[in-house]
Parts: sequence; C-alpha cells; structure tokens
Amino acid sequence: MPKHEHIHAQQTPTPHNTAKLGDIAGMMLMPGDPLRANYIADKFLEDVVCFNQVRNMLGFTGTYKGKAVSVMGSGMGIPSMGLYAYELYHFYQVEGIIRVGTAGGIGENVRLRDLIIAMSASTDSSFADQFEFPGTLAPTADYTLLRKAVDAADAKGVRTAVGSVLSSDVFYDARDGVIPRYQRMGILGLEMETAGLYLTAAFAKKKALSILTVSDNLLTGEALSPEERQESLDEMIEIALETAVQ
Repeated sequence: MPKHEHIHAQQTPTPHNTAKLGDIAGMMLMPGDPLRANYIADKFLEDVVCFNQVRNMLGFTGTYKGKAVSVMGSGMGIPSMGLYAYELYHFYQVEGIIRVGTAGGIGENVRLRDLIIAMSASTDSSFADQFEFPGTLAPTADYTLLRKAVDAADAKGVRTAVGSVLSSDVFYDARDGVIPRYQRMGILGLEMETAGLYLTAAFAKKKALSILTVSDNLLTGEALSPEERQESLDEMIEIALETAVQ
C-alpha cells in the first residue's frame, strides 16, 4: 500500500474512479447510494456528464444555477467513504464534499423530517487510528459550509438540529443500552459515514459537511412513509446544492 507522501494528483484515473483530472467539480455532493447520485443528477443538474461507473459507484458532473457541481455515491460505511473521499481530495482537487444522507434520530428534540447538520461526528470505528493522533481526535465540519447550510435551511423554512452525530461501524448492534448513552452525551442521530468523511477532510486540509434527513426515530420506532421520505430528501438535496454553489 503506497504511503500518503508518495501519491500524487497525476495518478488519475484510479482503480476506483475512471474520471480524469478536471472531470470533477471543486464541490461535490455524496449520497451513500449511487442510484441517489443518479437521481440528483437527473432531477437537479443541467448539462450532466457521467464520469464514473466503476463498481456501479456512479459519479456525475453538471451545473446548478450555472455553477459546476459533482455528485457521486460513497457506498455504505466509513471505509467506503474514506476511500472515495481520499481520492477526490488528493487526486481530483475536490475542495469540499457535502454528504447527503439519512440518520436515525435519537436527540430529545429531533423530529422526523428534521435535518441534522453535523457539527461533529463521534464514532465507534478505529478509522482514526491511522493518523496516530496523541489523544482523542474530534472530527468536525467546515464552519463556512455549516453556516451556509443553516442559512439555506432557514430560508426554506426547514427545521434543523445542529450538533453531534454518531458514525457507527455496525447497523445490527449486538450491544444493549448504547442508544441512551449516546443520547446522554448529546448525540442527535446515528449514521455510518460522517466521521470517516470529516477525518479524511481534516487530513487533506479540505472542507466537509454532512446534512442528514431524520428518516426514523430509533427510540419510538416512528418512520417516514416512502412519499414523506422522498419529499424530505429533495429538501435536503436542494439545501446541499445551495450550500455547494454559494
């Protein structure tokens, strides 16, 4: 495995991305699902070009309100997000990545359809060990992107909760009683990618933000209907695009 210092931007395409340098915009949206990347490109972007189909991790570049923006799937979990984000930041000169996804809400005042704008991301993953940070590393969002997202959500009248999320390596958790402990420490929602994105951005000295639709409540069992879910996701996508092009 090559060391970080020996990897250069000229090494494109990569084994995971057929794009050439210049094919990808400086700002990117990243849903987990590559089919959602396709949906975003079809519904919200103009003059779209597909730059990647490797492993069906679809990526597209187009324009939104006349400005170039790209969208690409990240896959599920921190390792997948970390791989794609690393290449985008280091090889393709991407300056900012906005994750657009869903989260299970656990915050006391978090409701279905709220947007969680992740100021920081705790994790049970060992992903941060590679950085050999002498202490507990707290990965955080880029403040300028976060503020733009909050302003864009306010302009659309969308309820937001700004704070911490928990990026977990496990979906089916064998441990009992973890959610109340997460909630006790102010975690608003659970998902699986944000910490990997924020840590990768910090190492690359680039920008990152995670905007998450609360699709279900892990304490009450409430969940959005398919119609409500799509409407809420569209709101989130529009807010992320406004953030990306401002």
